[in-house]
Amino acid sequence: MKVTKGLISRTFKAFRYRDFRVLWCGALTSTIGNFMQQVALSWLVLELTGKSFYLGLSSFLAQIPLVLFSLVGGAFADRIDRRKLLIFSQSIQMATAFCLALLVLLGWIQIWHILALVFIAGLGQAFGGPAYHALIPTLVRRDDMPNAIALNSIQFNLARVAGPMLASIVIYAAGAVACFFLNGISFLAVIFSLLLIKSSFRPQKTEASVVSQIGEGLRFVAARRSLIQLMVLGFASTFCGVPILTLLPVFVKNIYGMDELVYAWMMSIAGGGAVVGALLYAGLSSLKNRGQLTLWSQVALAVFMGAFSLTNNLVLGSALLFAAGTCLIMLFASITSLVQLAVTDEMRGRVASIFFLSFRGGMPLGDLLAGAMADTLSPATAVGFMAILLATVSIVFLTIGKTVREL
Repeated sequence: MKVTKGLISRTFKAFRYRDFRVLWCGALTSTIGNFMQQVALSWLVLELTGKSFYLGLSSFLAQIPLVLFSLVGGAFADRIDRRKLLIFSQSIQMATAFCLALLVLLGWIQIWHILALVFIAGLGQAFGGPAYHALIPTLVRRDDMPNAIALNSIQFNLARVAGPMLASIVIYAAGAVACFFLNGISFLAVIFSLLLIKSSFRPQKTEASVVSQIGEGLRFVAARRSLIQLMVLGFASTFCGVPILTLLPVFVKNIYGMDELVYAWMMSIAGGGAVVGALLYAGLSSLKNRGQLTLWSQVALAVFMGAFSLTNNLVLGSALLFAAGTCLIMLFASITSLVQLAVTDEMRGRVASIFFLSFRGGMPLGDLLAGAMADTLSPATAVGFMAILLATVSIVFLTIGKTVREL
């Protein structure tokens, strides 16, 4: 009994901090709305176009602003109150959700509307993402930072379970437009939580320009070999790992012969695996040799992705998707924790933005390539290729990546 209580206490210890709890709850509500919209939007894109390429393109346009502007967003996160920057970011994304709902409701929706709106929402994320990732570690003590990051991953992945499940119910009862409208409302939760928290980053006054601060952040990372290697791993993980989720509607419709409700449930299954992975990492957050845990999680992800690409059985595919989700989030949480532990608070926004650039930059590029390969060859070939590429990166780092192995 004491062992169980001790494990639970270690797993959820960041919840002892009031500001972390408040922000966690607000973010959970908003992220559930995001995943409701993602399910409805992916199926809408497939219905409007019938092409995998547009699934990859919409994901590319949603993520590319992070590549183009996250360094600027990171510099702003170290210059102004991170809460205010986050409120601005959430407001932009809320406006795009309501615009999408209105266009669908009026029957005016076209593919170019979707592509434009996801790009605008991505601009908001480019400024909000680094601020959010820089704010989370300041809400807890340094020793509890890995646990807070793991619990933040649990929040994200609980939403991956709840969001698609709720989306399937809402789509059945009221149509896709209700998902877009509810997502817009959900942003109010995180805005309210940001107004409630007491902790706030107050930057020192500086006359340095945004460009010079970006340069300072780049030099900070360049001087640390471990950070460079972690960012390479982050890029490879998202480039190769995320397309399995992006192409999931195609697997459901063309390989399993099912509809959008099954797609929503399979997204929830992937999210359930991710919750398990985040809980496992939260319990192991004080473990030594987290670098090796990162690399072996990447190997396991590649194996499960490869197996998923080879099956046309819905039950087996669901089990493999659950396992892949577990490995994917353990990998993400581990890399993020190692990066955050290597930086100081005054550099946190800029380093977070550089990490965000590498980590999130892999998503649009990987999705675009996988979408094109799925149309030209097959979705199974696209996911299988990504699995082989990910396994190759893992083996290289396990063989010669001593810096990461010893973290």
